[in-house]
Amino acid sequence: MRVVVLGAAAGGGFPQWNSNAPGCRRARAKDPKARARTQASVAVSADSKHWFVLNASPDLRAQIEANPPLQPKEGLRSSPIAGVVLSNGDVDAIAGLLHLRERQPFTIYSTGRILAILAANPIFEVLAHDVVKRQLVPLHTPWPLLLPGGEASGLTIELFPTLGKVPLYLEAADETPPLVEGEDTVGVAVSDGSHTFYFVPSCAGMTESLRARLAGAELVFFDGTLWTDDEMIRAGIGSKTGLRMGHMSLSGPNGTMAAFSSLGVRKKILIHINNSNPVLLDDSPEREIAEAAGWTVAYDGMEVTL
Repeated sequence: MRVVVLGAAAGGGFPQWNSNAPGCRRARAKDPKARARTQASVAVSADSKHWFVLNASPDLRAQIEANPPLQPKEGLRSSPIAGVVLSNGDVDAIAGLLHLRERQPFTIYSTGRILAILAANPIFEVLAHDVVKRQLVPLHTPWPLLLPGGEASGLTIELFPTLGKVPLYLEAADETPPLVEGEDTVGVAVSDGSHTFYFVPSCAGMTESLRARLAGAELVFFDGTLWTDDEMIRAGIGSKTGLRMGHMSLSGPNGTMAAFSSLGVRKKILIHINNSNPVLLDDSPEREIAEAAGWTVAYDGMEVTL
């Protein structure tokens, strides 16, 4: 099973289009220690021929062009992309679907709640239902990923709830949405029958159920949005804490690094990393701390084979 990181950054990418912060300036100047990253997504294949994309980021077209395995190989029009698995309904997870609108057969896999968000937005009807299938996947249920013709791909997924909230654009005005474990924010377990990895790009807290699921895992891609909970407030670029946005912070006694310290995960990779997070910089003290704790910071084009 091959896993390719298509994009490693959180919404807005790195550098973010309207950010003049020091890290973004370094990335824009092509500083090799501040590597640019597109928005978070990974692709997985059991046979190196047919691929499934986990979250369709707004940068998906550029990500396809940067990764030859995802480019057309046959006839006048074709695609190795057999399906897209959605872990939430945020813009940085679904907007890329619009790049796949050229009547190319594939299947969208997700929860009922996330598929309902697509159904409620007419713009997604450009993905014609007679060509692009929408497959509801119940939580806690192993589900086969199929090729467009219905053949087995060799991969199965299981969707499981992680602590999270509704997408920003569905929040009620002047109300703080509750953090819940439900169908709005899920993790994805991907298996080829011999190996399993976990994709958890959004998570507001380590619950006992999530702890039990990830303990001893071979590979986990996990939410690396912020280094500290009040990072964006202190930097003067936002008014919300990480928790309010539905994300754990990496540092601190209740942060991701502390939560994973006793889980025995063999390979831990941070993904969905905000442009304000200093862990993106190869020469930052925060990167040194994260690596000392056994974490790898994802970058575009990174590949893992299981």
